[in-house]
Amino acid sequence: MSSDINLKELSRGFKTKKSILASSLALFSSNGFKATTVRDIANSVGVKQSALYNHFKNKDEILETLIEELMTSAIANIFTPKDSPSERLHGKSMLLSISTTFKLISFDIKNEALFKLLIQEIYNNERVREIYNEYFYQTNVKKLSSILFEMMQNDTIRSNDPLILANEFFSPLFFYQMQISLLKQDKKSTSAVVSLFEKHVDFFWDNIKSERC
Repeated sequence: MSSDINLKELSRGFKTKKSILASSLALFSSNGFKATTVRDIANSVGVKQSALYNHFKNKDEILETLIEELMTSAIANIFTPKDSPSERLHGKSMLLSISTTFKLISFDIKNEALFKLLIQEIYNNERVREIYNEYFYQTNVKKLSSILFEMMQNDTIRSNDPLILANEFFSPLFFYQMQISLLKQDKKSTSAVVSLFEKHVDFFWDNIKSERC
């Protein structure tokens, strides 16, 4: 009997912790980390502040946990599970798949909130800057650079500086993602921006593909 009670308490505690993180992410991304209080989070979850402290020492620990989630989100792992030899051979379809991931992030509630948190805290939190530099730039840009270099070797695309090409491919996607986030913030239509993701891939591919493609 006592084991059943313990399991119920663990399950309840796990659900409460998830609710705290979900509410904190929503509040941090909309109001900012500094402007959000522990009381705000507790009220949003529907628990007392004392109950919140049973799961997290303070607001900083909640932020650290959300930052850990950012590291495993689609924002930081653009190539999962796309980075396969067969995908590389298809060239344009691989780029379109990356572009689609960016677009989907903009309309996924949790990933959108994580993206807004990333943008807001990038100047305030050294750990967030490290994640951006390591996981977005170092991993994604350099991985795309190596794939583009392989395409050059296979004469799929014309020879060029692969690192510059990788930066040129990612930069507009990041900008479009930001635009969608801002338009949604002001409750404005995003339809004009949504189509730019595919148009960017078409334009980029037409300018790099080899003559035989």
